[in-house]
Amino acid sequence: MTLRVILVVVLLAAVPVVGAVQRPHPPIQVFFDAGGADATVAEKALATIGAAWRDGYASMLIDMARLLTPRRVNDELVPNPARARLTRFLERQTRQRFGDDVGRWREWTWKLPYDPHPDYAAFKAAVYSVLDPKMAEFFRAAKATIRLDEVDWGGVAVNGIPPLDHPRTVPAPAATYLRDSHVIFGVVVNGQARAYPKRILAWHEMALDRLGNEELTLVYCTLCGTVIPYKSAVGGVKRTFGTSGLLYRSNKLMFDHETKSLWSTLEGRPVVGRLAGEPLTLDMWPVVTTTWAEWKAQHPATTVLSLETGHDRDYSEGAAYREYFETDRLMFRVPKVDTRLPNKAEVLGVLVPAMGGGRQAVAFSADYLSRQRVHHQTVEGRTFVVLTTRQGANRVYEAGATRMDAWVSDELVRDTTGRQWKMTEDALVPSGGAAQPLRRVAAFRAFWFGWYAQFPDTILVK
Repeated sequence: MTLRVILVVVLLAAVPVVGAVQRPHPPIQVFFDAGGADATVAEKALATIGAAWRDGYASMLIDMARLLTPRRVNDELVPNPARARLTRFLERQTRQRFGDDVGRWREWTWKLPYDPHPDYAAFKAAVYSVLDPKMAEFFRAAKATIRLDEVDWGGVAVNGIPPLDHPRTVPAPAATYLRDSHVIFGVVVNGQARAYPKRILAWHEMALDRLGNEELTLVYCTLCGTVIPYKSAVGGVKRTFGTSGLLYRSNKLMFDHETKSLWSTLEGRPVVGRLAGEPLTLDMWPVVTTTWAEWKAQHPATTVLSLETGHDRDYSEGAAYREYFETDRLMFRVPKVDTRLPNKAEVLGVLVPAMGGGRQAVAFSADYLSRQRVHHQTVEGRTFVVLTTRQGANRVYEAGATRMDAWVSDELVRDTTGRQWKMTEDALVPSGGAAQPLRRVAAFRAFWFGWYAQFPDTILVK
């Protein structure tokens, strides 16, 4: 199916956009003609675009150039002439000299004020329909709380990385495939503990599960290093989530099957589609990144994912994304990086409700926390304590006026009055019952670049 035919289908199915017929914007079909194989038609289309040029049009041409890959001629890869035509035109119109480097073109557009073509959502739908027709559904409502020019293809189709759907689990003694040093993500819901091994979850990046009589959506963005368990129900409606195949600032966008809206996996909010802008935020469950040895010692009754997932994968430790995890290089561009830490340095991220609305992001360097195993932090008038075990597992609790002093054992800490507190997955529980438990706060690990890309106003503790 050609882009022209797909475009007509998408436009007919799309919800009308207020102001979509504004002038002097050229019709979006002209942009597709500009990226076509017919040089005469393309040059005429580019002349039309040039006559009405706005820098906001660059994103549309870049989106097309991104998919016009080199062609194979006589067993040799040669540049795509349509892509070369588009980038030459961009250089003439913008006086930028990025040549064929689509990544640098995208970075340049992100620095501009966001001024898209009024039909940009329908255009984006048509472009991504070429990759997977299901992707068009994400843009039909033409509503977004993020810049659409920062939504990028992650290289796979919708659910091309297959989520685990209520995967089989086994008790800890039966998980003979795990070694004590293997990394797991531990979750406890209503007293039931479960371990999600990194070596399995990295191949699926999402697990739809039921734990402690709660439906969960556990999302793992391998690119930015985050694992977050969410309650699947929000606003009184149970949502069934999947992997969209799309990214925003190198962070995966999930979608709900019910409305086909795209959701931020870092914030648990709908950002593109029918639900975008609605006051909906998924509730996070606390999660801890630790070793299998430490987790099963703390939770001997835990269950853990079975290797029998129904998928054929190399589930050996470190097999998935090995090269990506071993370097500091990024796979996808982000608008800006912060050199206070290496790109893939691990941080512990917390989102604190702000007094004036919204949320204040706080990132703690994992290296710092390994040295400062009891750390207090006051944010937005609330004081938290971050406790780090000898194995490097981090947990955050509301501290209030209580000041923790030191670790007593692997599970006990002492406050400045001498009272001991037991660390659990739900709260810090005082000995003797003379004080109220200090509740656990949801926090999760992330790569520094991924956290900063989403929350550039973050507080960094290092």
